[in-house]
Amino acid sequence: MVTDSHPWVFGYGSLIWNPGFQFLRSERALLRGAHRSLSVYSHRHRGTPERPGLVFGLSRGGSCLGVAFEVDADIWPEVFAYLQDREQDRGVYREAWRKVALVGGGTVTALAYLVDETHPQFAGRLDLDEQVRLVAGGHGESGRNTEYVRNTAEHLLALGIRDRMLMEIVGALEGSEELMVESA
Repeated sequence: MVTDSHPWVFGYGSLIWNPGFQFLRSERALLRGAHRSLSVYSHRHRGTPERPGLVFGLSRGGSCLGVAFEVDADIWPEVFAYLQDREQDRGVYREAWRKVALVGGGTVTALAYLVDETHPQFAGRLDLDEQVRLVAGGHGESGRNTEYVRNTAEHLLALGIRDRMLMEIVGALEGSEELMVESA
């Protein structure tokens, strides 16, 4: 039986493979009402203001398969402070408590970071070529943007989650890098 006696966090991007906090357990989960998209210009972690990368945001509409992390209530203040520092440094995300359905059964309320679609770093819906261009050229304090996108895709696949749009971007990145090597 699942209860909300402990706080939960919903991960849909790098939190899946690099949560950075201790948790009691994790489980695949479905959040309705928002979908994963490369829709946020990264000026810190995967790019710079002069050469932005792209990171994931939860945008309005659809649904998103990701991972819910159950956190011990005793360490929640530290985990929440860590998440605020990680996710809220530029104000592009807004925190929201949303119901998520755990794949193993049950529903919990989890903290999710939704993109603020009025923020200047919200990229909106970019075409595939523009996404690939930004991801291929992005590099920030957390590393190359391509690593971030590939890690997310690989970890989603390992969880049995196939994100069609993400796989199109990864495939286009592969072709883009081959062209860059051939032309060099």
